[in-house]
Amino acid sequence: MKNDWSKYIIVLFITMALFAVAAGLSNFFSNKKVENMRTIQDKLATDILSSETQYTLLSELSCEQDVENENLSSELNDLANKINDSESNLKGNSDVTELKRYYSVLEIKDYLLTKKINQKCKGTLIPLLYFYTTANNCTECVKQGYVLTELREKYPGLRVYSFDYSLDLSALKALIKIYKISDTKLPAVVINEHTYTGFKTVEEIEKIEPAIIKLLPKPTISDIKTTSKTIKK
Repeated sequence: MKNDWSKYIIVLFITMALFAVAAGLSNFFSNKKVENMRTIQDKLATDILSSETQYTLLSELSCEQDVENENLSSELNDLANKINDSESNLKGNSDVTELKRYYSVLEIKDYLLTKKINQKCKGTLIPLLYFYTTANNCTECVKQGYVLTELREKYPGLRVYSFDYSLDLSALKALIKIYKISDTKLPAVVINEHTYTGFKTVEEIEKIEPAIIKLLPKPTISDIKTTSKTIKK
């Protein structure tokens, strides 16, 4: 009987030890994730401040200067990638949600700046607003995201601004109201001030806005030479 009690006590201590180790590891990795999140947040805070300063500078440029703010657009894409990575690793984290809010404000600022550049300097940039929600509530939003990524890579002059419909942000809610976006008709895109709902293919978007085709980069001399060599082979 004493041996049985000894076994129970040993098993109890082993079980408690395992729980303690598991809890310790869980806390360790949670703290690591939070620490990593804070590092990303600090870096993004600097990027955001830098971007906001660029907005002010770019808005003051004359039309003779480089007004197509390509560097700023590139920074926005970098920010989006960082946020997507953080969101994948830390789902539901309030810090990630706050980063998305910052990013969305930057996108709206860049959208307004792009419109200003086009009006003031007869620019050729084409802004496209994309509204989506979570994959659980919108199965076609994921597919639409892939289509828009393909379009953005194909046409450098196309500016795609993506917004999470469910994000609690007053500026975003204003956009949703202006373009009459409904949460039951997502995905939705706004091109040339017109709203289109439901999934759209690359070809359909090109048909909606034919000017996109004109954004296709012209082949360089090296491209022509490479194509010529390929044909000869």
